Amino acid sequence: MRPAAVAGVRQAIAVVLPAHMAAPPPWDEGPLPFEHGTRRADRTTRRTYFATATARVLYGEPERPCRWHRTTTVTEGALSACGVELLHTPLGNDQHRALAIIHLSVDGPGLHDTLRSLAHRQAAPPSPLTGRLDPGQLLQGHADITAGSPPFTAAFLTPARTRLPHLYPRPYRHDWPPADQWLWALASRTNEVDYPPDPTDTSDLTSGALRLSADWSVLALRDGAAFLGRRRDLGPDDPFFGYAELHARTVYLDALLLGMIQRSHIDQLTENLSRVFDGTHLARRVAALEQHIAHFRSTYWRQHLTHHGPANDILLAFQTQHRLRTRFDEILTEATDYARLVQNQESQQISGTLGILTILGLPLSTALAAQQILADTNPWHLLAYTGAALAATAGILTTRYGRLVLSALRGQPKRQ
Repeated sequence: MRPAAVAGVRQAIAVVLPAHMAAPPPWDEGPLPFEHGTRRADRTTRRTYFATATARVLYGEPERPCRWHRTTTVTEGALSACGVELLHTPLGNDQHRALAIIHLSVDGPGLHDTLRSLAHRQAAPPSPLTGRLDPGQLLQGHADITAGSPPFTAAFLTPARTRLPHLYPRPYRHDWPPADQWLWALASRTNEVDYPPDPTDTSDLTSGALRLSADWSVLALRDGAAFLGRRRDLGPDDPFFGYAELHARTVYLDALLLGMIQRSHIDQLTENLSRVFDGTHLARRVAALEQHIAHFRSTYWRQHLTHHGPANDILLAFQTQHRLRTRFDEILTEATDYARLVQNQESQQISGTLGILTILGLPLSTALAAQQILADTNPWHLLAYTGAALAATAGILTTRYGRLVLSALRGQPKRQ
């Protein structure tokens, strides 16, 4: 038997696809609930797990829901869908953006190959999301999947034996434990053909793995995550793995969803920064950018989700994979530089305006004062005095000081 053909006791996949949702679907509000024993992870209980601001992003408010679900029982081959969700995640330039989440179970030994197919690996079979499992059919036309975007997958596997077999060939077995091989393969959705790691340096591949407990671990990569049991699953009577699957399908998946939302907003902020010098009205665009950053920080930018540790650690692992913290720090630095540039331009324009008033006002006020001292009421003389003042002003504007004033009024030159 091939190592990849090993079947686990519990095999689940959450497939997350970017979507476009024109209107709320007529489904039940809130996330898809899961149960184990006496515990039910629905919207009410999940809200108590997360901080208020985080719960508002993931579940909305009673008067403004942002997440809907419907339960389904659809089987196609070895895959079964138990439910589908839509999470509204609006962006400034796309108010209809959403995430579609399809919850699958895998029957038999095909979990690893299914993940490779979902990732569209070159040597893998076609995507299993066809036929009755086609996302458009599961979503009932209430959302359109964004074409060309690979799905994010969160896989859960518990072994039916005490020790998982080696998944990679012999050169990788010396310093790479079987559990770490499976964790990497399920999270990266690859095998030794898709991506052959360097057999002399495999420790870095799973260096970001989190030991949630002695019984299971999680590894979050750029496009996938994997939850893996590290001991034998005793089946329905196992005292732990039922609750582990419940958490993996609910609150831990929600932590990953929040990371995806953060990534989308940071991508848009980066795009807006790259266009800040396009066109005119720099001050107006920089002010809008600062407002967007402030809204993102207060609404979405959370690194502490809950007083429960694992969800925070999973989010931080996702952020690290996408360099979200580093990218956001760079955005803040660049936005500060642009704000300083606008402030300098405004200061220069104010100084230039005051300079113009001085250049215009001084000769004219001098001419009018001379007319009053001489008690000259002849209007033609007033016009002469004014003309002399304007000539003096024009002469001043040709000097170095006058040119500096005019340059300040024009502002900074447009970037080429």
